[in-house]
Amino acid sequence: MTPDFTIANLGNCQINSPLNLSGFTSDDDRILFNTRLNNYSEILDSVGRPISVEPAGPRKKIFFDPAHTKAAIVTCGGLCPGINDVIRSITMTLFYRYGVKQILGIKYGLRGLNPVFGNKPIHLTPEYVKDITHIGGSILSSSRGPQDASVMVDYLESLKVNILFCVGGDGTMRAAEKLTAEITARNAIIVVIGIPKTIDNDLNLIEKSFGFDTAIEKTVQAVHSAHVEAKGAYNGIGLVKIMGRLSGYITATTALAQGDANFVLIPEVPFDLDGDKGFLKALEKRMKARGHAVVLVAEGAGQNLMIQDSAERKTDASGNIRLYDIGLFLKNAIEQHFHKINLEINLKYIEPSYQIRSVPANASDSIYCSSLGQYSVHAAMAGKTGLLVALRKDEYVHLPLSAAISGRHIDPRGNVWLRVLETTGQPTQMTN
Repeated sequence: MTPDFTIANLGNCQINSPLNLSGFTSDDDRILFNTRLNNYSEILDSVGRPISVEPAGPRKKIFFDPAHTKAAIVTCGGLCPGINDVIRSITMTLFYRYGVKQILGIKYGLRGLNPVFGNKPIHLTPEYVKDITHIGGSILSSSRGPQDASVMVDYLESLKVNILFCVGGDGTMRAAEKLTAEITARNAIIVVIGIPKTIDNDLNLIEKSFGFDTAIEKTVQAVHSAHVEAKGAYNGIGLVKIMGRLSGYITATTALAQGDANFVLIPEVPFDLDGDKGFLKALEKRMKARGHAVVLVAEGAGQNLMIQDSAERKTDASGNIRLYDIGLFLKNAIEQHFHKINLEINLKYIEPSYQIRSVPANASDSIYCSSLGQYSVHAAMAGKTGLLVALRKDEYVHLPLSAAISGRHIDPRGNVWLRVLETTGQPTQMTN
């Protein structure tokens, strides 16, 4: 089925942009979706052209009159480096570039769009946001879980909000889709713009999610500490549990960036604990040969090893299945194995997840977040709605909200995983 990358617009843009630019982005310009020749020629749109997407950027004509426009920003889901950079960029671009003076910050995620919780929005100004990039988290705070779309749209209309910027993951983008549908059904003059956020870097169609570079940088520091601990003790083992529910991108990329990992365990590549070809036997061989080891495990790895048939799997407020703790499980399994074979080890277990999520963005992510905020404002002022701004093939583009769906995984036969195997030297398979 050919994907539909059509972007909705509230109406004709008749107001001259206040931006003093020599070149604006045209809606007639398109960016090819596929870059490989076979995909280019085989997958065509409804009129026989190669599939393309709409470029992001400022338009010469805009839909909203800045003097009579009110915008709001909401941040949802788990924390991630760079959220405050996005908030600052949106605020500064609206205020200084377009002259929009009414900018609201919605507190505590989607809860803040439900008046029953009593969370009043705050007024965002350049003075309020000028220094927020130096702190982690979100100055607006966050929450998980859905709210009723009709209630949220009622509240937005009562606030006279014209533009809503939603910063969050695939759950937030699904909520933004519902908001867009409710707004469209009412013929309300509100645009919804998504800025995709997932520290796991597991969103389809998107080159890189913000916060990922910072996560790698901080995780590398934890792995370095694990390596120092492992080499500093007799038969030392450094075990590091890393974020990644369904995708091992942080874990694998950290291994490539740091180079000291000997084993990388991710959700996409199953492994056995026991048996001649299992992980514990491979670790045992490593310890007898080298006397130390560093093991990286993604939080979603090895879940099949811990499944309890009688236990009902619980979910969090976002509907995600609560994972079993592979870190502690692996720690206990390693200790029991080496006790059984009477081989002394010194195991140090490190779990840096919350320290990584809550730090400020590094320079690379800060630049990226600033761009996402600016391009989001350009789209919103042009009356475009139901979209997210994304980096794809080194181009900033508009994609439908439905594009921000988790499902991007490491291919066990792909280049990234092959490089991990080469870097670590671990067995190609650790299954019996």
